[in-house]
Amino acid sequence: MATTTPAESSQELWRVRLGSGLRTALACSIVGCTTLYGPEHLRRMPAFPAFSYVTTILIVSDATLGDALRGCWHALYATIQVVVPSILCLWLIGPARFTSGLAAVVVAVTALVVALPESTHLMTKRIAFGQIVIMCVGTVIHGAETGVVMHPVHVASSTALGAFASVLAMLLPYPRLAYYEVKKTCRLYAQNASERLNLFVKAFSAQDNTAAQDLISDAKFLFRAGAKLLLSIKDKQEGMLWERPQIRFWKPNYIDPRERLQELEIPIKGMELALTSCPSFPVGMIDQELRDDLQFLKAQIGLKLEQAKCYASFDASNATTAPETKRECIDKLLWTLKTISSTEDVLAFFFFYCLELLHNGLPIAPNTECSIMDGSKMITAESSDSKNEGECMLKRVWGSVLMLLPCSESLVFALKCSISLGLAVLFGLIYNRENGYWSGLTIAISFVHKRQATFTLANARAQGTAMGSVYGILCCFMFQKVGNFRFLTLLPWIIFTSFLRHSRMYGEAGGISAVIGALLILGRKNYGTPTEFAIARITEATIGLICLVVIEILFQPARAATLAKTQLSRSLSVLRDVIELTHLCTGQKSMLISRGLRDRQKKLKSHINELESFIREAELEPNFWFLPFHGTCYRKLLGSLSRMADLMLFVTYELEFLSQVSERLGDVWKEIQEQINDDLELFKEWVVNSLKCLEEVIMIKSLEMLQQELQNKNISHDFELGRSPNEDVPSSLGPDEEDVEEILSSFLQLSNGIANNNNSKEEEENLKSQMLLRLNGLSFCFNSLMKETTKMEKEVKELVKWENPTKTVNLYEISCKLNAPYTK
Repeated sequence: MATTTPAESSQELWRVRLGSGLRTALACSIVGCTTLYGPEHLRRMPAFPAFSYVTTILIVSDATLGDALRGCWHALYATIQVVVPSILCLWLIGPARFTSGLAAVVVAVTALVVALPESTHLMTKRIAFGQIVIMCVGTVIHGAETGVVMHPVHVASSTALGAFASVLAMLLPYPRLAYYEVKKTCRLYAQNASERLNLFVKAFSAQDNTAAQDLISDAKFLFRAGAKLLLSIKDKQEGMLWERPQIRFWKPNYIDPRERLQELEIPIKGMELALTSCPSFPVGMIDQELRDDLQFLKAQIGLKLEQAKCYASFDASNATTAPETKRECIDKLLWTLKTISSTEDVLAFFFFYCLELLHNGLPIAPNTECSIMDGSKMITAESSDSKNEGECMLKRVWGSVLMLLPCSESLVFALKCSISLGLAVLFGLIYNRENGYWSGLTIAISFVHKRQATFTLANARAQGTAMGSVYGILCCFMFQKVGNFRFLTLLPWIIFTSFLRHSRMYGEAGGISAVIGALLILGRKNYGTPTEFAIARITEATIGLICLVVIEILFQPARAATLAKTQLSRSLSVLRDVIELTHLCTGQKSMLISRGLRDRQKKLKSHINELESFIREAELEPNFWFLPFHGTCYRKLLGSLSRMADLMLFVTYELEFLSQVSERLGDVWKEIQEQINDDLELFKEWVVNSLKCLEEVIMIKSLEMLQQELQNKNISHDFELGRSPNEDVPSSLGPDEEDVEEILSSFLQLSNGIANNNNSKEEEENLKSQMLLRLNGLSFCFNSLMKETTKMEKEVKELVKWENPTKTVNLYEISCKLNAPYTK
């Protein structure tokens, strides 16, 4: 199979962006033709065409039919939330009594009520915020002439027009279905995974370093493409459920395609880890016979990847099953009678272990209910089954009650939206009463639940607004004699901004602002002189953005760089917990530990993802008077953390298998288990202590402040003697090469002992070969984990040196100071 080239991927991406732009242009054209050239009663009902455009852009950008249907539901839900209370509010207060201050208060209170429920979708909140702003500002502008019922109806009609245009654009000229988009993306991902498998097998069998490194480099491009495909499946999946609701409600065996495909990603990642760790090529253990067997196994896995293209059927009956493979071929690949003598042999075994995972699928986590993890300890109920069921039911009920209460994050988000919108409406009306809408509308569609690079996004929105407005003014100037045709100039701009939305410079915020800026000038009539309106709107938008930035800073004053530093320390702590919990045992305890490890690994993955988002934000934010963010160093630390998280996942799989095998080997297993646990404890002692020291060192504000703090607390410790202040401080932060070789040598001896044991029964031969595979895989993981720990120590040292350029950095000395006892 030919590898997908970057040029082909660029062409496909260009077609997708162009298609999205054309659909957006079609939706905006439907709104424009209705409000500009439609029958009079149709032009009268949506009295706010600007908001119709805003609703359309929110719903239709990069959408499918399912996404548009979901957007219509969000628009309907937002309208119900806003229109009914607005009618009551106008009836009780009276439109004539609405002042700028009262409008700001009503906007703030209503926005708080809308934003507080955690279950409400963000798009619903954005549309509702826009409706609230138009409702209140419009009442202030028109005063007593405002209709108590008709004004909210006009707002609802404007929203409905935008939603209807979005759905119609997804249907014409043919439906763009999320179901087929997901199915197509699944096929592309299966092809991508097959290409990576092919490249890795070729690299593993390569005869020289140059050829192998070229193949690995080609696979890295495919890794990035595969990650984007998985993300695309995640984005389109909810839309697919709106197109086929029977999948959600009537199919209990529904399979999440992204989760199933993610199972393919893990062993392929492991193959990359093995190849990038190989010191030289060709691999010494490979001969021509094994190359042929490797090609046969690759062909069998290729059949499974072909079946993976059917994941989009989303039915357990169609789930992929591994094709039948000759057991003799796999056993031959395991080299059960071959002596393992080097690290290169170990990584070869790990490579084949990943191939077997890819062929047979990942092991299923044992399901144990009501297990509570506390550090490295596990607390389990030792009472009767009925009591356990009662406790589980009580926990579920209590969890449901807690879900109804807003969490602190939801409350902070609601307060930010409320105060920002209230201030934007107030200052916008004070500056320019007739154009007071735009200060609030600009930020109404800008809120997000998570943190964002506030200054960068505000700058992108401001630039996008200015660009769109200038484009609109230029088009009005050029087509002033044929004003009825100036709407056509929007079409190329909408297509251009669909590409702009995916650029690094402007992103989604700048792209949406740019297209709305032009739409508000070219897509409407009777709003005054285009130049005056554009200047007024740019000013109003700036007022809104200033309010948003100020409130964001007041509520979240911590810089992203500071949060990235804290999150790095937390991620190291969670990684340390995962390693400390790792243990080889049997029976029910093994199941509970495996379950706890899986939960901790999910937590670690979420922490790493959060760290990545903080790093990305810190790289975008301005430095002001602070020390520049060392993005390169943080990226390297993030890479090491991600690799260690992946390696610990393989460790869990391997220990789970060995625990299950122990029940079938009986007394022979006890000696093996003791030796593995001894090596495991030694590994944990080195790595855990190193990670703990790194956690503490990272959180130091400066070495000068640390020294001053020690002097103030009268700490006494002679560092020149080379003694640690207490027994918990290791002699070095990370394991050295001798430590790595010691554990590797121990595992090699154990593996060779099993391989050379000819007294085992025939039925135990298969188990022996499988144990060899897992033991050598475990050896590779421990070896790689210790090397990654050493890399992280070097990067942390560079980070501390970056923050303390005039100081000599010795991590062991800093660790000793941090753990030094007080002198009384």
